[in-house]
This record gives sequence, structure tokens and C-alpha cells, in this order.
Amino acid sequence: MQTGLFYSNSIVHMLAVQIMEGLFLRIFDAHCDVLWRMWENREISFKDSEILHVTWDGLKKSAAKVQCFAVYVPEKVRKESAFDVALEMIDIFYEEILQRFPNMKLITTKRDIGELKEGQIGAILTLEGCDAIGTDLDKLRTLYRLGISSVGLTWNHANAVADGILEERGAGLSSFGKSVVKLNNDHFIWTDVSHLSVKGFWDVMELGEYVIASHSNCKDLCHNPRNLSDEQVQALIQKDGAIGVTFVPQFLSNNSQASITDILRHVEHFCTLGAVEHIGFGSDFDGIDQTVQGLHKIEDYSNLVNSLLKYYSETEIRGFLFDNFYKRFPK
Repeated sequence: MQTGLFYSNSIVHMLAVQIMEGLFLRIFDAHCDVLWRMWENREISFKDSEILHVTWDGLKKSAAKVQCFAVYVPEKVRKESAFDVALEMIDIFYEEILQRFPNMKLITTKRDIGELKEGQIGAILTLEGCDAIGTDLDKLRTLYRLGISSVGLTWNHANAVADGILEERGAGLSSFGKSVVKLNNDHFIWTDVSHLSVKGFWDVMELGEYVIASHSNCKDLCHNPRNLSDEQVQALIQKDGAIGVTFVPQFLSNNSQASITDILRHVEHFCTLGAVEHIGFGSDFDGIDQTVQGLHKIEDYSNLVNSLLKYYSETEIRGFLFDNFYKRFPK
């Protein structure tokens, strides 16, 4: 790895101790699916459930400072019920997470993040796929008012906004989809291109003002269609977007089994494309059944941090873990 600096074992140990004490490194994780898991099984407790990858206890043990919570309406839900299900997940967010854990604070502005006190963790509400809004912009405005700060346009398949990456047709944004992106712009909302078709991606590059890929990796290293080509990565850099390297094994390795070394390979490839100041992490915890070796839950982020410390400077690591997403939060 050529971009970062190599540290001696003693310095790595010293920095690792500092991390564990929370002295200078914080984590901004751009994607998890806790709300979907808790909607599927109402008996799950956010506090300490062994079923979840992200829990309140786990967040406290880690250096987490901001966690994004996705509203993902699964395909099994009938179209006419999709908005209601999205509201049910948002209700879980407010009642089972924010209400029960007062030190978990709703984030809707960059100032909210800056005002987090010691012991407090920010929670950003995001939408993964616009299936919930159908063809109704009023529903999207309602979700903004409820706290949605980032809008992923599709999951893997088609909706009224665009085609997802697994839709064979491969169409881009519809006229309605262009209206959605413009409304995101007007309301200072992230437009998230993870899961979007290639044509849709380039349409967003033309229209979007606040663009991210919350959880996507490098197609050059792993050929899964969900990953981004070098050309797409460079377009995101030119758009001043952030890219969340994700912990999905099949997006990290062509063998569908992955280690932290595979995550570092994707980080370094992004760096070679000029993305040092655009890289973040979007774990996709609780949206996956198989996990990276040594990175099974949110509290295991320390294992990734300790590996990063072998190759990158403190400034670069601060960026990867927190600053690169934080400084691009639109509001």
C-alpha cells in the first residue's frame, strides 16, 4: 500500500490505546439495517440483542459517534403498504431507539453533530430505496419532516424513480426520479447512488448536488455489480461526494469470504484513484448474514482501526472513519 505511512509496532500500540480511550478517533458509519431487523422481529431489543450487529451497548463500546439507520422496505411488502411500513420503521426508530436511549440523539444538521457531548451518539435516519413513496413527492416531503437526511433512490430492482443495479433493463432516472433528485437538492438532502443502475448513476451525476455512495466497493477488485467502476469513483470525487467502503463479503472478495485485509485493499484502491479525502465506511451491518473475519459487530471496528494504523496517517484515518462523511453532510 503506497498512499499511507507505515508505523512501528510500538507506535501502533500507542495509537491503538488512544483509540480505545476515545481520545481522537470517532466513527461515522453511513449504513446499517437495524430498523429492518427490528421491524421483522418486534421482540429484538436494541440495547444488547445478540441477533443484531449494531446495538446500544455495542455502540458505546466502540468509538462510534454517528450511526446512519436505513429505512428499507423489503420487496415482499405490497406496493400499497410500502409507505405505511416505512412509517412503522420510523416509529421504531423514535420509540425503541431514541426514546429508550436518551444519549442517542437525532441528527438532521451538521451543527447537531458538532454539538454532541461526551457519551452521546448521533443517529441519522436514511431511506434505502424510494419504493415507499410510489410516485408521490408529498410522501417524500413527509419523510424529510420526520428526519430523513439521505435518500437512496433504489434497492436492487426497479421502482418509479429508476432501475436498480440488478434490473436487466438498466434504465436511468425517470421524469419522476429527476424530480426526486431536484427535491433532495432543494432540501439539502443526500442523494445516495448505492444500489442504483449504471445509467441512473450517471443521471444523478448530472443533476445531484449532494451525492454519496453510502455502501459500495471497487468493481476493479471485486466484480459484483453492486460495486463501482473506477470511472464512477472518479465522478464521485469530482462531485465532492463521499464513498462508504462496505463490509459485505461478496462486495469485498470474488470468493465471497473476506477479511479486514480485503477492506484495506478497497480503501487503497480508492486512494490510488485520488479518493483519500472522500473515503468513509458504510458497514451494512444487520443487512448481511455473513460478516468479515474479525469484524462481526459494531464494537469490532477497533480491529479495522488497528489495521489502518499500520498503513495510514492519523489525518487520513480521521478522514476515513469520520471527517469525510461529516464535512459533506449537506445541512
